[in-house]
Amino acid sequence: MEVRINNIRKEFDRFAALNDVSLNIASGELIALLGPSGSGKTTLLRLIAGLDFPTDGKIFFGDEDASHHSVQDRHVGFVFQHYALFRHMTVAQNIGFGLKVRPSASRPPKTEIKKRVSDLLDMVQLSGLENRYPNQLSGGQRQRVALARAMAIEPRILLLDEPFGALDAKVRKELRRWLREFHDRTGHTTVFVTHDQEEALELADRVVVMSQGKIEQVGSADDVYDRPQSPFVFSFIGESSHLPVEVKDGTVLFQGEPIGLSEGANTAGDLFFRPEDVVLTDESQALSGKVTACRRLAGTRIAEIDIANNGHAPFHVEVEVPLHAPVELGAEARFRPTRWKIFNK
Repeated sequence: MEVRINNIRKEFDRFAALNDVSLNIASGELIALLGPSGSGKTTLLRLIAGLDFPTDGKIFFGDEDASHHSVQDRHVGFVFQHYALFRHMTVAQNIGFGLKVRPSASRPPKTEIKKRVSDLLDMVQLSGLENRYPNQLSGGQRQRVALARAMAIEPRILLLDEPFGALDAKVRKELRRWLREFHDRTGHTTVFVTHDQEEALELADRVVVMSQGKIEQVGSADDVYDRPQSPFVFSFIGESSHLPVEVKDGTVLFQGEPIGLSEGANTAGDLFFRPEDVVLTDESQALSGKVTACRRLAGTRIAEIDIANNGHAPFHVEVEVPLHAPVELGAEARFRPTRWKIFNK
């Protein structure tokens, strides 16, 4: 099911939680809505679900204007962070609940419901646990039951709100891999909300980066990480440092001195770069500063460097260096970004 979000605005007491948001989601696509608290990602998910309605704009399911349809009419599956399972029901009863409460005219026969529940138990790898209650399951198992319950009604769209947020890191990583495999088998159009960038980059076909009620960038994991289109995206996705620079006659200047980088147009702005996109050098045209800390990071080290700032608080940057690089506390380090982007002021 294709979803089209056209110029959506959502206000709460005249505060715009979403402001002119447009997004096309292809049928069968797995989309992540990623952003900090207050960015509008959960509000957008609720509007797609029909749990709330837009102030302006339209939401289409295929060619159907679903902007003001009820949750029931939209026929979506919803999975919450805290499972929302019925504690007094078994696993099988929880999964089959949405089918059993349908109006009699559209309710499947009991034998069909039983088969559907059994098939879903196999799909979410919980066969044999159908008679257990939620409090007898692990957090990861409960979230699988919640997903199976959402799938039981054969939704047109599957929506997940921070689905792994209540789980520990190891279980979260296992379930991320499992959800991607599950999605690939079922082919449902799936939208999930997360503030965890690793989760979004690992799982989604495309990532929608949101900030202050607007979409900053939409793209693949490679797009948003390697080709960020705004200072916010560069800062929010992965680690980064930035320094104020000028470009004159194609030469990038920091504090009036060339640092060995070239750029096309004359401008003043901020030079952004990632710790891993840096090389140490002994050349004169480079950035330099005092090493204030150094820590191990798997097979490399992260060096924290303070760069003098003309009597003000120093600029603090982090660079990733080889494990045995000659980087000592208190010593000067000279370095140059190998990949960077300048955003105009």
